[in-house]
Formats: sequence, structure tokens, C-alpha cells
Amino acid sequence: MSAKRNQLLNDHRLPAAAQRLRPDADPAEVIARAAWSVLVEPGDGVAGALIAAHGAPTALEQAFCEEELLTPGVVDPLAFAEARARWQPRARTQAVLDAMQSCHEVGGGLLLPGDESWPSGLDDLGVHAPLVLWTRGDPQVLADVPAVSIVGARAATPYGESVAADLAGDLAASGTVVVSGGAYGIDGAAHRAALGVGGNTVAFLAGGIDRAYPMGHQQLFDRIRASGVLLSEVPCGSAPTKWRFLQRNRLISAVGLATVVVEAGWRSGSLNTAGHAAALGRPIGAVPGPVSSGASAGCHRLLREYDAICVTSAQEVRELWGDSAPGEQSSSTAENPERIRLRDALSSRTPRDANELARRSGLAVGRVQSLLGLLALEGVVGQTSDGWRRIA
Repeated sequence: MSAKRNQLLNDHRLPAAAQRLRPDADPAEVIARAAWSVLVEPGDGVAGALIAAHGAPTALEQAFCEEELLTPGVVDPLAFAEARARWQPRARTQAVLDAMQSCHEVGGGLLLPGDESWPSGLDDLGVHAPLVLWTRGDPQVLADVPAVSIVGARAATPYGESVAADLAGDLAASGTVVVSGGAYGIDGAAHRAALGVGGNTVAFLAGGIDRAYPMGHQQLFDRIRASGVLLSEVPCGSAPTKWRFLQRNRLISAVGLATVVVEAGWRSGSLNTAGHAAALGRPIGAVPGPVSSGASAGCHRLLREYDAICVTSAQEVRELWGDSAPGEQSSSTAENPERIRLRDALSSRTPRDANELARRSGLAVGRVQSLLGLLALEGVVGQTSDGWRRIA
């Protein structure tokens, strides 16, 4: 058994931290899920497959065991070796403790798969489902009630914000939970409208629940915590990055019975959310806008290319939960996901060496070095005596 395994599972401080967060749950399960959240980037399918086969504690033991893979059929041995190299730089007990302690200090909690409040729609993500959810507020608001995901442009127009507020307010007033991402623009309008009618709303964050992002929504997040819940699959202290925003979108689409895009540019991240919804078989609604408005170009694209349904009222949104079938296309970023994660880890000011970049990005050191070489050829990064930095 490797030293890493002993450090991650047998530190005497971990059970007490687990007890504070979830006194009603098995401490070994809480510790393992929290540790996995620290080790991996969102959507890591290798970790998901191992945990599905062995359970979180045993999978964590196996991840840093010097022995051969216990059940080679679960994951490809090469994929497992590459994954273990990704996880190794983050295998620090202190990081797990810090995340759990920070969560406790802000009054947060941990939601585990199988809990009564666990959103069942997330299970449709299979091995890419979140391994745990860090929470602030009342996760019970998602239990046994319909939920709809409302998303759209950050740089929304007054028209878009007005439509989002009308839809969210009407739906929330009738008992539907409004799910969104807490961003400026359409997200914020949907959250505020749901709160304004005394309804429930849920915000999935791309960073830790202890970090308000955007900062200008601190008061909004406080209101959401009071009557709904803030959720994140990344641990406390984690920064929101482009990769985490993209992966966060799959959770928003999975939890809702339908996804409604109110306003979106041609390349808007909201199309990524709609793509995840299509891949999961969730209905997609799109609000039409003026043909001359770039803010609605993405919605019109959804209507043309993704078999989205035109919606203009809360009643039409509810009709999406009937027999309508979305298209099978999915939207995704054209850039290699590993490149996005590495660029998120780079700084334009502070040089960082390959080991530090591996820890921040969740990639293996060897993979980081390979990608740095490619990015250097493209003029995206530069090397100094102290490490690598992003070139503006």
C-alpha cells in the first residue's frame, strides 16, 4: 500500500472534519468523496468508473495503490495510468482538510449520491456525474419537485432580462424550482424573479461555494442561500475557470426537466448547456428575439440546428415536459479540453513550473510538458528561468 494512500485515508484529523460536515453519514464515505473532489477536475470519467465499480473509499485506495489494477475491465489500464498521473500532484491530505474546514466555516455541507436530496437527474450523466456536491443553503428544495433550467447571455439586453424574469417568476410561483448558474444577465434575472415571488431557486457555481463569483452577486447569493441552495462539485477554495464553467453547464442541464435559453450570442456558453441537455434527452426551449439582435443569434441557431422549441410563456415552457423530443446534436467547445485546463492554470504575471501547473490543472506532469511545447510554438506561452507564463 502506497504512502499516498495512507496519508489520504488514515490522517487522524479527517474523521472529525467529516463528522462536523455530515454527522449522519459514514465518515469513510464523506472523506473519500471529499478527497475525490479535490483530486479530480469535474467530469473525470475514469474516477467515475472506478467509484461506480468499487465505491468511493475502495476506489481511492486503489488510485494510489502500488499493486496492479484490481479489476482491469473497469477502465483501460493505459487510461488508468494517465489518470493516476493527473491525480498525483493533488494528493495532499492538507488540501482535503482545508476544503472540509472551509466548508464548515461558511456553514456549508456535503451532499452525497444516494441522499434523499440528491438531484436524481444528475445520475443520467453516468460516470461523468459529480462525485459529491458542496452546498450552502437547503438542498431539500430539489427533492421531489419539478425544476427547469433557465440560462442565457451575461451581456443580456433589457428585453432578455424582462423575458427571463417573466418566465422564472411565473414558473417559481407555481412551485417549479428555477435552476441557473448565478452569472450576470439572464441567470441573475431568473434567480431574482424566482426569489421575488417567494419561490425556490438553485445556483450551480463553477468555483467553490465559499467564493462569490461574480463578486457583484454576493447579495444575490446570500438571498439564494436563505431560501434555496448554492451547489458546486469543486471543493471550497477552488477558483472558477473556463473548463469548470463548461463542465458546470452539464449539471444545470441534467437537473432541469427542460432547459430554456432566453438570450444567447452565436458562440454563447449557453449553447454548451443546451448541447448537454440535448445529449441527455432533455427538451430545449429557445426564446426568439429580433432578427437584428446579436444577443438572440444563439437562440435562433438553436431553433434551426438543435430542434429547440420556440417558447414565449411559462405555459409553453411547461409543455416542454410532455412528449417533445429534442435533437441529438450536442454543442461543445472546439478547443481541446486539456488545453483549456492548462491555460486556466497559467498566469500572465507569475511564472509557474510544470509541477505547479499539473497540480492546478489536474493534468499529468508529462502531459503538461507536452502541451506547453505546443503552446510555445503557437506563441501562447513563454518560458523564463522560473517557469512558464501565459502571453497576453
